[in-house]
Amino acid sequence: MTSTTPVLETERLTLRAHSFSDLDAFARLWSLPEATRFTTGRALSREEAWRRMAMHRGMWDLMGFGYFAVIEKSTGAFLGDAGVQECRRELSPSIEGTMEAGWVFLPEAHGKGYAREAMEAVFKWCASAQPDMEITCIIDEENTPSQKLAARLGFAERARTDFNERPAIIYWRG
Repeated sequence: MTSTTPVLETERLTLRAHSFSDLDAFARLWSLPEATRFTTGRALSREEAWRRMAMHRGMWDLMGFGYFAVIEKSTGAFLGDAGVQECRRELSPSIEGTMEAGWVFLPEAHGKGYAREAMEAVFKWCASAQPDMEITCIIDEENTPSQKLAARLGFAERARTDFNERPAIIYWRG
């Protein structure tokens, strides 16, 4: 199956479309408390992870942007997800019409700079492919590591809200 997803390369990473061969690693990622605590709020079943992965692929066809599978070049290992999406969330204030940035990585990939490296590549691509769209992100109020990364990536707090029944911060980039 062909994909509309571009392939991005960094020094250590390849960012590409999710593929069927990623399913086991993807399902593992989305079953872990470290990945789901501040995202879905609960572990996903393999079936739910499959639907999420299919949504990632479909976002590219619907919106012209989406999430990438992040692969470590040296090992070929799936490390996580990074990208932008448009989820039509019912938030106040609304972020509809923006590219909502996000990243989630396996615990063994934490603390190695992979998320920053991946997101910098994503934003470089966004600047050329979608230059007129604003970039936002939603981060759980307790997710200090992602808040610090967001600041390093050029995001600034815009508002406080509730998301998935938890206090969250809405950030705008640039």
